[in-house]
Amino acid sequence: MKFSIKEITPYIIAIAAFVFVSLAYFSPVLQGKKIQQSDITQFIGSSKEIVDFRKENNEEPYWTNTSFGGMPSYAVSTYYPNDFIKKVDKLLRFLPRPADYLFLYFFGFFILLTVLKVDWKLAIVGSLGFGLSTYLIIILGVGHNAKAHAIAYMPLVLAGILLVFQQKYLLGFVVTALAMSLEISASHVQMTYYLLFLVLILGIVQLIESFKNKEFPQFLKSIGILLIAVLIAVGTNATSLLAMKEYSQQSTRSKSELTISPDGTKKIPTAGLARDYITEYSYGKAETFNLFIPRFMGGTRNETIENGELQSFLQDAVNKGLNPKDANYLAQISSMYWGEQPIVAAPAYIGVLFIFLFVIGLFLVERKLRNWLLAATIFSILLSWGKNFAFLTDFFIDYVPLYNKFRAVSSIQIIAELAIPLLGILGLKALISSENSKEIKIHALKWSTIIVGGLALLFTIGGTGFFTFETPMDLQIEEQIAGFLDAITSDRKTLFFNDSLRSLVFVVLFSGTIWLFLKEKINHTILVIVFAILMLFDLVNVDKRYVNDEYFISARKVDKPFVASEIDKEILKDKSIYRVADFTKNIMADGATSYFHKSIGGYHAAKPRRYQELYDFHIAKNNIEVLNMLNTKYLIFDDGTQREAVQENPEANGNAWFITTLKTVTTANEEIKALDSLKTKEEAVINSKFISSDFPVNYPKDSTASIQLKAYKANELTYESNSQTNQFAVFSEMYYKDGWNAYIDGKLTPHYQVNYVLRGMEIPKGKHIIEFKFEPTVIETGNIITLISYLLLLLIPVGWFFVKKRKSNV
Repeated sequence: MKFSIKEITPYIIAIAAFVFVSLAYFSPVLQGKKIQQSDITQFIGSSKEIVDFRKENNEEPYWTNTSFGGMPSYAVSTYYPNDFIKKVDKLLRFLPRPADYLFLYFFGFFILLTVLKVDWKLAIVGSLGFGLSTYLIIILGVGHNAKAHAIAYMPLVLAGILLVFQQKYLLGFVVTALAMSLEISASHVQMTYYLLFLVLILGIVQLIESFKNKEFPQFLKSIGILLIAVLIAVGTNATSLLAMKEYSQQSTRSKSELTISPDGTKKIPTAGLARDYITEYSYGKAETFNLFIPRFMGGTRNETIENGELQSFLQDAVNKGLNPKDANYLAQISSMYWGEQPIVAAPAYIGVLFIFLFVIGLFLVERKLRNWLLAATIFSILLSWGKNFAFLTDFFIDYVPLYNKFRAVSSIQIIAELAIPLLGILGLKALISSENSKEIKIHALKWSTIIVGGLALLFTIGGTGFFTFETPMDLQIEEQIAGFLDAITSDRKTLFFNDSLRSLVFVVLFSGTIWLFLKEKINHTILVIVFAILMLFDLVNVDKRYVNDEYFISARKVDKPFVASEIDKEILKDKSIYRVADFTKNIMADGATSYFHKSIGGYHAAKPRRYQELYDFHIAKNNIEVLNMLNTKYLIFDDGTQREAVQENPEANGNAWFITTLKTVTTANEEIKALDSLKTKEEAVINSKFISSDFPVNYPKDSTASIQLKAYKANELTYESNSQTNQFAVFSEMYYKDGWNAYIDGKLTPHYQVNYVLRGMEIPKGKHIIEFKFEPTVIETGNIITLISYLLLLLIPVGWFFVKKRKSNV
């Protein structure tokens, strides 16, 4: 196969364009600045011990004790052995963050459009439009890097699949296997899961078409090739997937053993997340219009209108006697967003021109692609409504595998975020090509303008009369301060009108440009240039409202976002091993404390399930005995003057202690309820399923007995014990059955889960060295599968190539 400069020039130009736009949008990276991402800041706190361990020991700990008492590092930060696909990913993400992710958006979509035979110039423009979709930009602003990473590889996976269906089997196999490997390595299972829906819909459409065209054997061949490619991709990520699968069985994404709630009422155990938690972020039906009118629902909670009605109202209220502090507080809690979601960082604006072209595509694009992308878009939007379209959402939660493992159902709109621009560009391609007659194109233009332009016109003229623009909070404030409701709804109506008019203007301008093209007043090059200018002006201006240069700060502040307070410094003088509870923060959503200390809280979407339950049942109710058994030595709290104070807890149980009574129970309910009155220094509770019927439950009190922590590493703890009789020790460390091994004088010894989350074990009399080592077998198993998969990824294409070459020479 020969390549000429002419053949690769479009790709060189495309890559250069994508690099330029990525760096131009995030230009502060050229000054060495970094974007301040809230989620990444929390991640830095949560991963501090792991990073330090990695530097000091040149190996992975696979465990951290600084979050939720202790948890595997798989879900936080882990480098797995022989992870070659990560090296490929780093080659592709050569730009500074977050420009690297923006480049990946562009690059992947460009390859997809190229596979669909879109002219390279139009493909560049379309790729820029896809990558600059407001939702894809805002997730970079808040730090959902793994999500952005996974989304960026979605188009590349689709490109490989479509190549196989185009009967370009070898190339399609290679692209699919590599792209899917990269997709999985991005480590955002939810986005990959949503990609599966998009692929399944494509498969159904292809199946129907294969029957119609009597091409079912080719369809089966394509499916077989794709299955092998995906299996190899899974295999290349086997270590991380097996580790996460193992942890997921112990996380909040798994089925709870409890059948009671913290208040004692009965609850039905679920195999995944609670229904209310899953659907907390449900897109409103009317909110869907955000896709083509940016601030249809007011934008975000932080949106403001300078010199607007609300500002004028509050200033007048201050002049009439309202306390300025109260006015400032009202300004802070008042939101231009009037939708139902708890928090919205930005509207999921795809771009009015893409919506317009999407409708044109419904008229002009070939049936197979049109049906796939239309069905995917409808599917995505309906499921994004969540509790607002309950019967469909409930069906998926109850019956579709894994659907109940993920929250924020509105995220499934990512399918529409991909499908709408894709069909839109294919629609523009169809307008330019000679495949359809001029009459058909004019018909498509007319009805698309009527539908999209008419809807924008309707909202511009009369939309402010269709909705109340109110929220329940507005009504509560109105009861206290008359006139507030009129002021805030007036501002919301202004945003609604302005952006409705804005979308209408874009539709009219571009519709007119297409009309001129169809009447042969301008050529297709001018059409594409006008589209590029309008599209970029539209999207960049909306994006800059929510992610702009103000998000960037010095690299030093990003890399080290936390500064030790005087309280932190005071606590850190204590060189022993202990835990800290910071009650000035939301303990279960706090990565900051983990940066300096071993926290009883943490920050992660998939927390250890039993620890979350311990928090709900006991820590949240300030059960001091539970805090003691977790070795919570320091308590940080608000002293009542909005200042932090620290209190040492002299009753903390320490790193390990001997108890005299082992209480046995038979259910998880009894386990967690026993902690209501358990005297943790003298007693421990254990589920009888872990021990034999003759296991001792009473131990003599030995006043001379001692057990002390002598050496600490994140993945290895060494204790020294001395007693005159056999004792039962409780350790203030989290029990995790898959990896932690206990040794007494070098001999593997059983240990047990006690007090719902902790470790316990029987210690024989005399002097002994007790060691806990985290030795997860899943890493070794996964590594073997990974190496075999890489070998197959290399050998199958090479063998395939030589077999084809030999056949062609016969």
